[in-house]
Amino acid sequence: MEGFRPGASGAPEGPCARRALDNRRMLLFLLALTIGSGLGMQGWNALFSNFAVEAAGLDGLEVGLAHSVREIPGFLALLVIYVLLFVSERRLAALSVLTLGLGVAVTGLLPSFWGVMLTTLVMSFGFHYYETVNQSLTLQYFSLAEAPVILGRLRSAVSLTNIGVGVLVWFCARSFGYPQMFGLIGGLVACIGVWALFQDPSDANAPLQRHRMVLRRRYWLFYVLSFLGGARRQILLAFATYLLVRKFGFDVSRIAALFILNNAINAVLNRQIGVFINRFGERAVLRTQYAVVLLVFLTYAFCDTAWIVTVVYVLDQLVLNFAVCVNTYFQKMADPRDIAPSMAVGFTINHIAAVVIPIFGGLLWLWDYRLVFLGGAILSAVSLVVTRHMRGPGEMKVFLSGDQNSS
Repeated sequence: MEGFRPGASGAPEGPCARRALDNRRMLLFLLALTIGSGLGMQGWNALFSNFAVEAAGLDGLEVGLAHSVREIPGFLALLVIYVLLFVSERRLAALSVLTLGLGVAVTGLLPSFWGVMLTTLVMSFGFHYYETVNQSLTLQYFSLAEAPVILGRLRSAVSLTNIGVGVLVWFCARSFGYPQMFGLIGGLVACIGVWALFQDPSDANAPLQRHRMVLRRRYWLFYVLSFLGGARRQILLAFATYLLVRKFGFDVSRIAALFILNNAINAVLNRQIGVFINRFGERAVLRTQYAVVLLVFLTYAFCDTAWIVTVVYVLDQLVLNFAVCVNTYFQKMADPRDIAPSMAVGFTINHIAAVVIPIFGGLLWLWDYRLVFLGGAILSAVSLVVTRHMRGPGEMKVFLSGDQNSS
């Protein structure tokens, strides 16, 4: 990791011990916070459904409202641009994980509808704002060849963390109540956030980021792929597991086994995502993802064989991680000063569908569940068509030289 310049084109500047040290510090900083973020979010997910029913007494509508509230901060990620007027990105990253931890820790103490709404909102702001800043810092501090590798390793760390959370919750559930379990997980996350507040891995030579909303015509492909990716993701998150339970009768133990299997596979293979991107390019990797997801949606819609659907579910969870290509492709076309505001814009665009898809998909499900997955298949086909506009490494240079004055 020597000679990396934040926002550089990927070519080393030459030996630079101080800069290499800064990048290693940034990697450690992001790794610790990513583990904290994964611990908090997965811990909340593992406990929330049972807590909502058994402790808070929420009905189906209220649980649905809680999940809608959880997506609001993602939709408001654009506000990160203005928060950065007052707080540096690395400090905002630490504060976000600290906020996530506090939100999770307090959840078990407020077993009511409004208590769940409040803690969910606080927790989600911490999670979504960290994810926005995490992507921004990774693209700024690591070269074009290194960023995909770092993003893959961070996702691998999250997968390992998720497995650890499952084991932790399984053991703690035998001895502790919800306040203690939420408090333990949230407290650990908050400690990581406090540690990060006292770290400064930043590089004084990093390009200054624009602290205003940036919308450029030449970034249109990034915006479109972000929106389509968010729409597909919401369909899969909201309805894929529900299909396994409702149609194929998967019980809690089988869903848990699938969860462990997915994270174990991802922990190993996520580390190779960067290798795939650097070897084949974003266009080829994204086309593979969209083709596989198209097959996944069609299988969900028409297959009646449980083991085939199970295999497809695992495959879907694997290729879902290829979505990092959208950001690494953006890194190659972007003005280095646009990375922070553009990650906020992209994150907001990605979550637009989160407001509509679960409700609209639920209505379609009441009519015919196949329509939900056929809609996902159409989105995947559109995504495949859009990738025709992506450029290879050689074409990117021509693109940038021709559009550098366009905005």
